[in-house]
Amino acid sequence: MSTASSFYITTPIYYPSDVPHIGHGYTTVAVDALARWHRQAGDDTWMLTGTDEHGQKMMRAAAANGATPQEWVDKLVTESWFPVLETLDVANDDFIRTTQPRHEERVKEFVQAIYDRGYIYAGEFEALYCVGCEEFKTEAEVLPGTGEFEGLKVCAIHSKPLELLQEKNYFFKLSEFQDRLLELYRSVPDFVRPDSARNEVISFVKNGLKDLSISRSTFDWGITVPWDESHVIYVWVDALLNYATAVGFGTDEEQFARRWPAYHVVGKDILRFHAVIWPAMLMAAGVEVPRGVFAHGWLLVGGEKMSKSKLTGIAPTEITDVFGSDAYRFYFLSAIAFGQDGSFSWEDLSARYQAELANGFGNLASRTTAMISRYFDGVVPEQGEPTEADIHIQRVVARAAGDADAAMERFRPDEAIDAIWTIVDALNGYITENEPWALAKDDAQRARLGTVLYTAAEGLRALAVLLSPFMPQATAKLWDALGIDGALDAQPIRDAGMWGQLPAGTTVGALAPLFPRVEQPA
Repeated sequence: MSTASSFYITTPIYYPSDVPHIGHGYTTVAVDALARWHRQAGDDTWMLTGTDEHGQKMMRAAAANGATPQEWVDKLVTESWFPVLETLDVANDDFIRTTQPRHEERVKEFVQAIYDRGYIYAGEFEALYCVGCEEFKTEAEVLPGTGEFEGLKVCAIHSKPLELLQEKNYFFKLSEFQDRLLELYRSVPDFVRPDSARNEVISFVKNGLKDLSISRSTFDWGITVPWDESHVIYVWVDALLNYATAVGFGTDEEQFARRWPAYHVVGKDILRFHAVIWPAMLMAAGVEVPRGVFAHGWLLVGGEKMSKSKLTGIAPTEITDVFGSDAYRFYFLSAIAFGQDGSFSWEDLSARYQAELANGFGNLASRTTAMISRYFDGVVPEQGEPTEADIHIQRVVARAAGDADAAMERFRPDEAIDAIWTIVDALNGYITENEPWALAKDDAQRARLGTVLYTAAEGLRALAVLLSPFMPQATAKLWDALGIDGALDAQPIRDAGMWGQLPAGTTVGALAPLFPRVEQPA
């Protein structure tokens, strides 16, 4: 059993049949910010991401590109999926690929275990299949085709024709887990979040579960079924197991006990796999279910879900090349309520960059450090007897730190940033009201000037710590300029709101603009 301070969190395992778009980046930076927060809070943190490399779609894409499936996935992962982690400043602890031996061998072991326990049987199967989703579709997920697909049945997500598959397959007795799953959702109310996702899952399971086909015999790009090599394991069963195989399931009991169970953050379109099929598989194997599944909404561009096939796909570099990775991370984690759909537009990103980052946080940092340099030769002054205005700032900082931590516990990075931003707004108002430039003209106000600038600088210290999981680059620059001993990522984030941690006498350095003016993309 994992310890209370263990925090193991995963992104979905991405399907690398095409290059990553900002929707993939959104999920990844959200998980990275949560992992960085817990790491900095001293929790035993582990962040996993990776790629799901088997299945029919991958095999077809490789053939279309004149490559073997392995050559094709190697190229995609190396040229597109590893670089995006660097582009977005993601500090993952591991990256699993489902073609790695550490994964394939353990998947066979797991599937064999549920077969031995009597949860798998052979049967005949006929169903409509979407290659894009790698999923058999129920009638509710099928639409009549229009235009060139008139008269055909198409996938509700991809709008592409479905294939009628008739196969002899192996089935997992998913139907036997209906009551146990409903009991899980009842006894662990936050197993599925947010509430809209939880309600959807409960209603889906209450409607009755059908047994799940877990093998395919018409192609061979996959992990073979251990007792019947003419079948490969259904790609979703193989993929879900990555969360366990990556932390030592079947190979390293100590590591697995330390890390498992995990929190999974996924897009809402793959919620059922994670909140229904995955816990049922674990129950069948006698393994603990995950700690929870959080489903975020879709990123919409022009009202359409982000996808390469519908030409709404925007590469993360299109944003980071203009605004930088911190702005990307800040924008997606603050502008969208985590758990709901959100719309992306260049205009909104640009406006928020200017108002909140450049004029809000960036300007606060540069004017505070500049005034300490100008009026106190770059040395942080002593804090005198605080007035009500100074004490108000101390309270704002303490409350923001506590509220942000509570929001991160709820998997709401957007609410955490809102809480932290109350410090930015309060300090900008405080400087405007206290007019340090006017105090500097009067020697009798020297002590008051010192208190005002100490208050602003100590507020910046708290901001650097609290915002570091969201904007690692800008906060590192600010931390260096503040001249505080010790690394920024070593500062305990849950103590960030305690007042007075910036020692008077610290030498403050020059600070280049944290969020420089940007040339707008044409």
